[in-house]
Amino acid sequence: MDQHMGKNFEIPSASLSLFDTVSVLFWTPVYDQFIIPLARKFTRNERGFTQLQRMGIGLVVSIFAMITAGVLEVVRLDYVKTHNAYDQKQIHMSIFWQIPQYLLIGCAEVFTFIGQLEFFYDQAPDAMRSLCSALSLTTVALGNYLSTVLVTVVMKITKKNGKPGWIPDNLNRGHLDYFFYLLATLSFLNFLVYLWISKRYKYKKAVGRAH
Repeated sequence: MDQHMGKNFEIPSASLSLFDTVSVLFWTPVYDQFIIPLARKFTRNERGFTQLQRMGIGLVVSIFAMITAGVLEVVRLDYVKTHNAYDQKQIHMSIFWQIPQYLLIGCAEVFTFIGQLEFFYDQAPDAMRSLCSALSLTTVALGNYLSTVLVTVVMKITKKNGKPGWIPDNLNRGHLDYFFYLLATLSFLNFLVYLWISKRYKYKKAVGRAH
């Protein structure tokens, strides 16, 4: 995609993760100042949502983030096909169209990760609060490793029979949108498992019901 900001500057692709951080900075005060007071009116919970509800909402938002990324890739590939731009290094489509998916990811992090830290700190045995809070961050590291494994497996499977696969070096000839939809599907299945487990959880303290 076109990485230009003005005529003489190109934004590095990796720097788009900045919008994830900006999104977290935006959604954190919005959650505290607006979402919680509004949620209290419906849930009658002092925190607005229980920790399990908060994490569940974050998981749902992350699904929509993957769907948004997939839809954008469909639009991009349609442009490539229409203009026969398969071998072009960049197409005339701004890279900033990716910002919405980063904003959704940041929103999901505010709900999921902060809710997760609150859950471990509040529900863990007093002597294990620090350990459990640290273990919650371990899931991020494990997720990164699993993502690498998933990409490798998908590339290997989809390259069979001489096909370029979903994630070739030239993405114009691939189907990165399929990969995003796969992530959305896995996220949905993960959410179903989460619901099944969370419904059976009993809070250590009276912080409200999970559902």
